[in-house]
Amino acid sequence: MDKKATSNQMTELFDQAIAGFHQYLFSDPPRLAYVSQNLCERLGMSKEELLSGKEDRYGQMVHPADRGRYEQWIGQLGMREQTQELEYRLIKKDGSVLFVHDTITVRRQEDGMLAGYSVLADITSLKNEYHQLQFLKETMPCGCLKYTCEKQPRVTYLNEQMKEFLRFPKIAEGELDYLELFQENIFLMIPIEERRRFALYLNRVYTAGTPLAGELTVLRCDGTRAHLFGWMTKGVNEQGAEEFQSVCMDMTERHQVRRSNETERYLKALTDVYEKVFAYDLGSHTVKCLYSNHSPRFQWFEQITMQMEEATEKWIADTVIEEEREKVRSFFREFCEKRLCQEGEKPPQITYRAYSSDERVRLYSGIFLQMDGAVSLYCCRRVPDAEEAELLRTENSSLRESLQELVQHFSDGIAAFEVVDQQVTPLYASDNVCEFFGLTTEEWLPLMKQSTPLEEFVARSRVAYGKFAELLQNGEAEFFYQDLKSETKRRIKAICSPKHPVGSSPRYVMLYRIEEGKGGSGGVPEKENAQGQAVTIRTFGYFDVFVGQRPIAFRNKKSKELFALLVDRRGGYVSSEEAIGFLWEDEPISSVTLARYRKVALRLKNILEEYGISDVVEAVDGKRRIVPERVECDLYEYLSGKEEYSQLFKGVYLTNYSWGENTLAELTGEMLY
Repeated sequence: MDKKATSNQMTELFDQAIAGFHQYLFSDPPRLAYVSQNLCERLGMSKEELLSGKEDRYGQMVHPADRGRYEQWIGQLGMREQTQELEYRLIKKDGSVLFVHDTITVRRQEDGMLAGYSVLADITSLKNEYHQLQFLKETMPCGCLKYTCEKQPRVTYLNEQMKEFLRFPKIAEGELDYLELFQENIFLMIPIEERRRFALYLNRVYTAGTPLAGELTVLRCDGTRAHLFGWMTKGVNEQGAEEFQSVCMDMTERHQVRRSNETERYLKALTDVYEKVFAYDLGSHTVKCLYSNHSPRFQWFEQITMQMEEATEKWIADTVIEEEREKVRSFFREFCEKRLCQEGEKPPQITYRAYSSDERVRLYSGIFLQMDGAVSLYCCRRVPDAEEAELLRTENSSLRESLQELVQHFSDGIAAFEVVDQQVTPLYASDNVCEFFGLTTEEWLPLMKQSTPLEEFVARSRVAYGKFAELLQNGEAEFFYQDLKSETKRRIKAICSPKHPVGSSPRYVMLYRIEEGKGGSGGVPEKENAQGQAVTIRTFGYFDVFVGQRPIAFRNKKSKELFALLVDRRGGYVSSEEAIGFLWEDEPISSVTLARYRKVALRLKNILEEYGISDVVEAVDGKRRIVPERVECDLYEYLSGKEEYSQLFKGVYLTNYSWGENTLAELTGEMLY
């Protein structure tokens, strides 16, 4: 067979036998070099209408909704030899739509230019069949919905079954259209306490691109709740835009039966340990007494739902002793504001004194046990006298022994003593501190074997009695004394153990000399506050901050993390939105997270003010930054390039926080270099 015959056969093969065959040249711009008769017939166009040396006329026939994806695909194909596939729509000359599956293989020609060989498969009938199903059909016993991939997703489709699950009422003239309201924001279907979990589901499905199955509680239009089990996935709608798709079943009745059985068994176990059990529902802001151990104060309203704040306040006012009420109120207030229950931490507990049924003051212990996202059980019991005494004896004995052991390691400016009902028993003191109290060592030793009234004990010191009373009230204080060796004035710190709910229990006070800043003479500096001390930040390893020699005890984990983030930025401003993206990586930016961030920022400001170093953080228009000139930081010292700091970095950085990995990679690369 001659070459001409072979060429004719090949042309006939491309024109008729291979569906939709055409050839692309990836020039600038890409264009068709060959188009088969088969493709021309499918589109209702001639070869002359499709071929051009200046433009891609085939690309102009792609459906406008798919054109962006198609052009991006062609651009990727023109980068190297490869084979890729894509589904899109073509608009034929008569205006009808053709769904195609396009497979292009790219090869480099002898002249060096890349050419793509395309074969089309007509999938129009399959697509039409899919659309005729009307998204799993309206008659199936499953709720189906579609919603956008925006921060505030909009519902674009609900089948009739889903509308029944959510109990959408029929629209009456002049009344609110609940369906339209819910469609604008899918989060309106989700209870407040479940919204964070739902947002995590959305983020996980969107980023991973894989389906997710699970249970979720939703709000019905009549105010009740439904419990659904379903699947969520990410897809593409008819216009080529990304969307979420969900299919779910109503498991409310089965869930309620199961929940009731579990709660009954759990409650039976709790009543063997606790005297009273209350159910706190943060979703409805109600409380119900589930068990009262036949207490006349509570038995009359067992199983009656009441308003949470009002019922709790009445209980505190009627039973808790006056001195303890504010502490108990604060405990319940923090619980209601969801500041007590942190994921991964122990259940919140409290001890307090209250009147028992026989009108005697007793010590009680309470604990919150979480049932689900909305309901927690508050369980309380009276601490038995023997248990209370043993608890105090063990704590006091251990603390006394540890204090005595600790102070023996110091010889300069140190003391410890025990206080019980305004009676003082010294445990140890160095010569310097004896002199501070106006006593000699010989006078001090006999006092260690007896109790002395506090007022008498401090009478010969150079500090007023009111200052010591303030120490017992606040838990810490600072004084000055004359150092015998250096003949300079020094600072002394006093720390007092917390007051136990039982008023007659011992409290321990420890005094020690405060070391001044580096390079000082050891005397009292001109500024007797934290501003006169160095602020030292440790980032290599676990993140910690020190004022002088004292570590900052951050009371809130997120405020400490925010400070670490500012340090990591090395003086650059961090906006609210950026900070939220790091502190709550799996949550979208919303009014809820913004409010939460403002609270964290306020707590950071308060703790820095408490330690007298508020000037190390600068805030402008809601943005914050660390002021590098006002701190000593191992990261900044290492990056300065000075030889004396070159060994600071050992390969670990901000171990507390995963987002520090970017800087860690930068530091590791610099170390290797």
